[in-house]
Amino acid sequence: MEGLATAERLGQPIDRTLKVGAYLEKIWLPGKRRLAKSTYADYEEIVRLYLVPGLGHLKLVELRDKHARDLYDAILQINRPLPDSEKPSDLLQRLLEVRALSTRKTLPGEAGVRKQRQPISPARVKKIHAVLASALNSAVKSKRLTHNPIEHVELPRIKGRRAKPYVWTPERVQRWQETGKAPGPVMVWTPAQTGAFLDFAAGERLYALYHLVAFRGLRRAEVAGLSWQDTDLAGAGTITIRETLPDEDDEYDDTKSEAGERTVALDTTSISVLLAWRERQEQERHAAGKEIWVDSGRVFTREDGSPLRPQWISTRFEYLIQKYSRVRRRHAEEGWTPDRIARGHRVSERAVQGALDGVPLPPIRFHDLRHGAATLALLGKVDMKVISETLGHSRHSFTADTYTSVLPEVSRAAAEAVAAVVPRRSTGEETDEAAVPVSAPNVISFADRRRRRTEHAG
Repeated sequence: MEGLATAERLGQPIDRTLKVGAYLEKIWLPGKRRLAKSTYADYEEIVRLYLVPGLGHLKLVELRDKHARDLYDAILQINRPLPDSEKPSDLLQRLLEVRALSTRKTLPGEAGVRKQRQPISPARVKKIHAVLASALNSAVKSKRLTHNPIEHVELPRIKGRRAKPYVWTPERVQRWQETGKAPGPVMVWTPAQTGAFLDFAAGERLYALYHLVAFRGLRRAEVAGLSWQDTDLAGAGTITIRETLPDEDDEYDDTKSEAGERTVALDTTSISVLLAWRERQEQERHAAGKEIWVDSGRVFTREDGSPLRPQWISTRFEYLIQKYSRVRRRHAEEGWTPDRIARGHRVSERAVQGALDGVPLPPIRFHDLRHGAATLALLGKVDMKVISETLGHSRHSFTADTYTSVLPEVSRAAAEAVAAVVPRRSTGEETDEAAVPVSAPNVISFADRRRRRTEHAG
């Protein structure tokens, strides 16, 4: 109170009635309109889902670090089971009430379910804290507060290290087929597996989307937000990442930094694929008519021109992988002929035959296509700096640390290069006998030493 009184004596009156919710929604957020659209959307959702229901009722001048700690603890409790007989606190209940409902149609009498069913991660809480800290720092600058009350709040610890990609080697695929378990949370296809998927998905309406991500490594929100005005297919053969289209869920996949806004060069095949897709989209526009067509300007859209939901992109991708595996099972385990499989699963016989002749396709996430694009570039001996800029990483060291050893071909070549440096009389290729190391005459084995000590003692 002494600090507030001092501020008032200096002619800088502080509004003691201003509440946190009103400050965030009516004062702070409107001042952030100049931010990138995706960043502003993220801020707005954090304010709406967490800060206002959690802290909005408090007076700004009465906000304390304990309020922030309690909020973070409650956020981490979302979608997690409570201890036996324990009821949600009032704070947790307010947070639960604003969770977005699923768009899935419900049966008569069935209650709606929440769209986001996964627990909130500590990383997301860290982002929420950063937004709140930024808002309170602005309040200090504008003399609405004398200091930031959450400046020294300890955040929830993010357990474990960042998961690095593992490649689906034949041994790992065999183990997956036996147990149904993946070796790690982040898995990457080999070039053969990537090719098998693309061949199978060639007849998919949005094949161009998966092709682009597989080769150029765009993030999900980036490919969903890509605009035709940011493409130069006939000229330089590039696309420019300017906008993203985040999903409505908690975890945003927006541009992470200034490096996220970038121009990406395309290969000849990718340009042809995108040009063919643009022609098909134009045909869909004419078929829909002006009354139905939504002119979103996006490269990848629904049949009516409206933007894709990023989550749908991932869901469809996972469906195609499962479909590929079903096609192979139908033939191997149930004896279905290729033409019957094609009719039953609504795919071309060419795609069916490709799946039957191809390699097993273990599961990966849609985001792992981006990891795969990076490893393909490494295999093609593309400079690490170029790979980093293509992916939109702000630090080249991050790219190198994540991807350097992910492909067996890359690390095997490095191992062979090291082995070739040391000169040897025998390469191990003549005979098995030549490859067996010969013991040095002056080296006495441990067994001989013990035998000699025993004889001497006797």
